[in-house]
Formats: sequence, C-alpha cells, structure tokens
Amino acid sequence: MNSTCLLNADLHCHSIVSDGTLSPEDLAARASANGVELWALTDHDEIGGIARARAAAHAAGMAFLSGVEVSVTFAGETVHIVGLGFDENDPGLRRGLESTRGGREGRAREMAAELARVGIHGAFEGALKYVGNPDLISRTHFARYIVEVGACSDTAEVFRKYLADGKPGFVPHRWATLGDAVRWIREAGGVAVIAHPGRYHRFDATKEYALFSEFREHGGQGVEVVTGSHTAAEYVKYADMAIEFGLAASRGSDFHSPAESRTDLGRLPMLPGKLTPVWSLLQERVALPPQAA
Repeated sequence: MNSTCLLNADLHCHSIVSDGTLSPEDLAARASANGVELWALTDHDEIGGIARARAAAHAAGMAFLSGVEVSVTFAGETVHIVGLGFDENDPGLRRGLESTRGGREGRAREMAAELARVGIHGAFEGALKYVGNPDLISRTHFARYIVEVGACSDTAEVFRKYLADGKPGFVPHRWATLGDAVRWIREAGGVAVIAHPGRYHRFDATKEYALFSEFREHGGQGVEVVTGSHTAAEYVKYADMAIEFGLAASRGSDFHSPAESRTDLGRLPMLPGKLTPVWSLLQERVALPPQAA
C-alpha cells in the first residue's frame, strides 16, 4: 500500500450506526466512487458497523482500517479521539466503549428527570421514539419530543429554553478520560488520533497545548491535520503542531450525510508532504481487498 502523503485516504466518517444518514455499504460505495484508496468507518463510541464496512470496502476494491471516534471530557469540554487499526474484538476496548455509551443513557435519564420538574413528563420515553441507535441518545432527540408535545415551536427554541448550559434540562456530558480512550485504543493494537483539533473553539492556546501534551504522554500518536471542518490556515497550523509534538498526520472528511456535510468522502486536499502519514504506522493493520492481499 502507498505509504506517502499522496494516498487518497479518508479515515473519519459516520454511518447510521451512530449519527450518519447512510449505511456502511452506501458509504463504502460513495468513497470508492470518489477515488478513496484507504477507508475507515469511525462511528461515535460504536464499532457495530465495522464488519459490514470492511466487507463493503473490499467488495469495492478499497483497503480498510477499523475505526471509532471516542467521546472524551478534557478540561471541562468534549474532545474526540479517533482510534484506527485496532482489533475490534478486544475485550478492553469493547468494555470501554460500552461504558461510554452507557453514560449517554444515564445522562438522558437525568435530563428527563430535570425536565419533569418543569412540567415536561415522559421525555426519556418520548426521546427514544426519535433514536436510531438507543445507545446513542442525545439532546437532539429530546428536542424533537419537546416540539412534539407542543412545549416549543421548534428545536432551536427547545435548546434556548431547556437544553443549553444553565437551562432546566441541561446535564453535562460525562465521557471517558483522555487517558482511558488512548489506552483502550493502544491496548487493542491501534493508533489514537486527536480528531479535528480546530473545532475546540473554547480552548485557548494554553489548553490546546495541554491537550496535545497530555495526549502524547498517554501514548497518542496522531492528529487530524486535513479534515472537513479545518480551514487552509488550520491545515498549516496543525501540520506544524504535528511536527512539534512528534505526531503522525491523519486525513478524514468527517462525512455524515450528503445533505449536511461540507466535505464529501475523498474530496479533501492531500496531506502536506513534510508530514508522516498515520497510515505509515499501520501498514500491518490495513486490511487489503482479497485481490490485492
């Protein structure tokens, strides 16, 4: 497999198994049609779509890496860590992801209890009606139910009145720690990657430096440099930070939906040539299609 920065690799996207709108098979077909050579499905805190994605990637002639996007709390904010090239049957990883998903249910039940105190009853059961994957229940599902019962006219009003920080139904995320997420991925044989660092807008330079430093201390090895939400200036900034912290560089569209995503699968600029691509660390973990194996 080509280990240079010129490989069309897309190592960050989401299917209906988490919060995307396409099946793993449809994502594979779309990636292949757009010229992707190495692909990973990285659903949120969930690896249930990997086997389907691998089979579809191979049927389309693409090389494949297992993937996941783990929700982490760092410095009071939600950060995402992508895992690549791990053994999805590793028991420690599976237990860790299950506990993270379980945290979503606990948070949702707390939200429902808070909403009941202000007169909105049955919110947990109501939100479940809008959930594709019950393990991934979120504020959006509650918002849809609150509109349904007529307490607000649209979901934007729900967030303003009930679900934003400081409002009656807000309960903060309680995700994995940074060290936990990196350890689960590493012990399963994979590489941990900081996802879309340019999106953590509440981090000043000090907190961002702390994130990169602690990530590296825990054994993290990569950072997304070229991703769907980064600007051209951020490509340069995070390329420089990858070099400063000795991290490999990853590339991924963070594609969720044809109607919602800014960048299509496989349509990103190539990685800057001065970087070490993350797939060069994962040569032995890449699953090649049968005809290329």
